[in-house]
Amino acid sequence: MAVDSVSFAAHPGEIFGLLGPNGAGKTTTIGCISGLLTPSAGRVKVMGHDVVREGTAARAKLGVVPQEIALYEDLSAHENLAYWGGAQGMRNSRLRERIQQVLELTGLQDRTREPVKQFSGGMKRRLNFACGILHSPKVLLLDEPTVGVDPQSRVRLLDLVRGEARSGTCVLYTTHYMEEAEALCDHLAIMDHGKVIAAGTLAELRSMLGERDLLRLTGVFAPQSARAAMQQMDAEILQVDESLLLLSLAGASQKLPAIFAALAGVGADVRGTTLTQPSLESLFIKLTGKELRE
Repeated sequence: MAVDSVSFAAHPGEIFGLLGPNGAGKTTTIGCISGLLTPSAGRVKVMGHDVVREGTAARAKLGVVPQEIALYEDLSAHENLAYWGGAQGMRNSRLRERIQQVLELTGLQDRTREPVKQFSGGMKRRLNFACGILHSPKVLLLDEPTVGVDPQSRVRLLDLVRGEARSGTCVLYTTHYMEEAEALCDHLAIMDHGKVIAAGTLAELRSMLGERDLLRLTGVFAPQSARAAMQQMDAEILQVDESLLLLSLAGASQKLPAIFAALAGVGADVRGTTLTQPSLESLFIKLTGKELRE
């Protein structure tokens, strides 16, 4: 079974990250949402439309940017967009205006008449994205949209993703780049072996796994007094000496004022603060394991 009782809801204006190692069931889930696969059980709705029983209405609200670039290489950027826009029922002035808009959004307005086979990998990725948003979908499925692109194209694509969410589009985002998901996503679901094994905001995932923050304070400390003050803060003291206090605790950012006040009360002089929170990558590895998946 590729997908086993997976359930989640993503909302307008939200970037929802669907993460998981190879073979977790992400692609099958995306296939069911997009209508490419018919689920053997359960239901999928896009903007209230059942993707099996109301497939045409559901797909009209849906934009898909696949991991494999879906372009006709012998056609120009304009011709590719005209083709995909026509497939979505767009015609005449509406289609022409929207083609110009997405070419400008993706930074391809100066290369509009060139054959796509002359484009760089990053340009193809941007045109792939332009085809997915051409008809202004209400729900946008992005499957690894920045794989193999140059840094400039990646920045442009991530800005485009944020722009789609700001406009009210519901964005479902799959990626292997944990730093992208951490920076972009409002909510996350982590899949493994066909199931959702954790879901929530990044803060909720950290809390769920009992992950603690690392707080490094530099300055002038009386070690015994500093240790006594921190014992009242539910903090694990990893190191304390005359110039350094290293703490492990949950929810450190909310506790900073109380920590500073407690240290000031025992005569400490805090001159530098560094707060490190568990990354999404560390949470992902903790949930799914370190073994390689092919």
